[in-house]
Amino acid sequence: MKIDEIAFSCYPVTDMTRARTFYEGILGLTVTMDHKMEEGHWVEYDIGAGTLAIGVAPGMSPSKDGCSVALEVDDFDKAISELKAASVEFNFGPIETPVCHMAFVRDPDGNSVGIHKRKPGNP
Repeated sequence: MKIDEIAFSCYPVTDMTRARTFYEGILGLTVTMDHKMEEGHWVEYDIGAGTLAIGVAPGMSPSKDGCSVALEVDDFDKAISELKAASVEFNFGPIETPVCHMAFVRDPDGNSVGIHKRKPGNP
C-alpha cells in the first residue's frame, strides 16, 4: 500500500446546526460539500490542499481528548481577538514557540481546534 496524502480530517459533532455556526460563523469556513444521509449528515470545508469535515453518524462521538486539526491563519493576533470576542473556550494558549504562534480552542462539542501561525522562514 502507498499512501499519497491525507484525504480529510473529520470531527464528530452532535448538533450539526450548532457546529456549523462555529465552523462557518466564527471560523469563517466555506462549505464545499453538504451531504445528508439516512443516518447522518456530513459537511466538508476545503482549506488549501486539505479538507476538514464535520459529521453526525452512528459510531462517531466527539472527544475533547481526540486528535486535533490546526488551522493556519494569516493574522494570529486578530484571530485570537475574534475568538475571545465570540467567547470561544480556549483549551490552552496562545503560546509562542521558536517556529510558530498557536492556541487551541474548543468547538461546541469539546473537540480541540488549533489556531496556528508559522513564523517567517518556517514551512
